[in-house]
Amino acid sequence: MIPAADSVPSAGAPARGARRFRVNRLTLAKYSFCYLGLLPVFAIYWVLRLEPIGRTFYLSFHDWHLIRPNRPWVGLTNYRELLRDPNFLMALWNTTLFAVAVVMLSVVVGLALSVLLAGRLRFTAAYQAIYFLPVITPMVPMAIAWKWIFMSVWKVLGYNMVLLLVGLKNIPATLYEAAAIDGAFGWRMFQRITLPLLRPILLFVIVVSTINAYNVFTQVYVMTQGSQAAPGAQLRVLVFDIYQNGFQFFKMGYASAEAVVLTLIILALSLVQFRVIRVDEG
Repeated sequence: MIPAADSVPSAGAPARGARRFRVNRLTLAKYSFCYLGLLPVFAIYWVLRLEPIGRTFYLSFHDWHLIRPNRPWVGLTNYRELLRDPNFLMALWNTTLFAVAVVMLSVVVGLALSVLLAGRLRFTAAYQAIYFLPVITPMVPMAIAWKWIFMSVWKVLGYNMVLLLVGLKNIPATLYEAAAIDGAFGWRMFQRITLPLLRPILLFVIVVSTINAYNVFTQVYVMTQGSQAAPGAQLRVLVFDIYQNGFQFFKMGYASAEAVVLTLIILALSLVQFRVIRVDEG
């Protein structure tokens, strides 16, 4: 009796199985090589980023004095004290005002400059270099040189401008030509074409500017010559308050609670910005 054709093993089946096994082994070897190559990077990121963040959260629940051996668990006591601390509340208010002003001015002025430079303006590269120069200049000498300008807009303006300029140059010119044929010019074209297509870059610029503004320390401290401890703490900012409590008063648990609150504020603002400036994929 001759067996059915479908019951006879095909000669090519083992070859296909062996080929599939070789492909799987090659894929596994490729991924293994990639992850092993990235392992030192992950280790450095863990040591320099993730572990300190986790350690800060842990310290915030302790009465952790830098030079005392006894460091008891106090739960949410540090966070409750923050709400009654006038220095922290003043620092939070000052930092928020600073962040709002710097983010709004740096983004709006940076966008205006990028739109101007994206046009047919002569010496565009030279203007970009001039505006970007403060970004790569160290903060301390620039803060001293610009001591009487109590804003950081000039420092971050070039960075925002260059990023937004890159986004503008990636918008196809055909869209503007089609809009012009339909009778759209000026503000209407900017509103209907430029802003929607610029949203991914604009979101990145706003989020990064907000994070940097809430971490302000150097320029305020240098320009005021350490007057953060002035009566009424009128010039106090959050990062200085964290530094002072941690490394001058040795209250590391309390300073860690302040750092956690600052992190949560920045995280919440970033999530709100991602929600408001929605970027549709596809």
